[in-house]
Amino acid sequence: MSTGGVQSLQRAFDLLERLADAGGEASLSELATTSGLPLPTIHRLIRTLVTLGYVRQNSNRRYTLGSRLIRLGESASRQFGTWARPFLTQLVDSVEETANLAVLDGDEVVYVAQVPSKHSMRMFTEVGRRLLPHGTGVGKAMLSQLPRDEVRALLGRTGLPAYTPNTITDADELLESLNEISERGYAMDESEQELGVRCIAVPLIGAPTLAAVSVSGPEGRLTKDAVARILPEVLAIAKRLADQAKAGA
Repeated sequence: MSTGGVQSLQRAFDLLERLADAGGEASLSELATTSGLPLPTIHRLIRTLVTLGYVRQNSNRRYTLGSRLIRLGESASRQFGTWARPFLTQLVDSVEETANLAVLDGDEVVYVAQVPSKHSMRMFTEVGRRLLPHGTGVGKAMLSQLPRDEVRALLGRTGLPAYTPNTITDADELLESLNEISERGYAMDESEQELGVRCIAVPLIGAPTLAAVSVSGPEGRLTKDAVARILPEVLAIAKRLADQAKAGA
């Protein structure tokens, strides 16, 4: 491939990333502002992406991510979950509670892998399930890794609906909690997504995509003492997953 072809490919992927960062929709002028590329160049690349189905033009002449990306994203998520399962299995064997892996896809948390505990009373989160990030431990862990202006923009698009009475529904309160999560290295879900369930989540620092691993279980078993015992195990697995993800990037 020629140098010009490589540059065009890089620019096309950059535009897809810019669309994703904008919440999945933007105008040509907005893309020009964020990418720094000339409008004619953007128009040419976007036209090609529209033809291929990776971008779609709405009736208001704004551009959105196209449906053809769904298949690629779902396939990548499945592969991500497949290679992560042995790590999650090791975590479950160690802490005896359910372990999950989630990624941030657009404005939503998507669970891509899970290994359930052997307890009769255990937490099931269906792989492929999508939730807004503010009400989950994995979501808050991932949001803590983003610049705060990006978090505010995301919250402006999604809102902060309450999953339970414990869900944080105030943007300033959530941003303050994200600062605490960044400092201590892990997030807690205190019955914020489902009553009676506690979750401890750790972001995959330095991984190519925003991701987090979590351990969840009933509050009666995941006591403060249990969390203190489990935390080092979750941190260790998160680091191994991040290192593996970086090695395969």
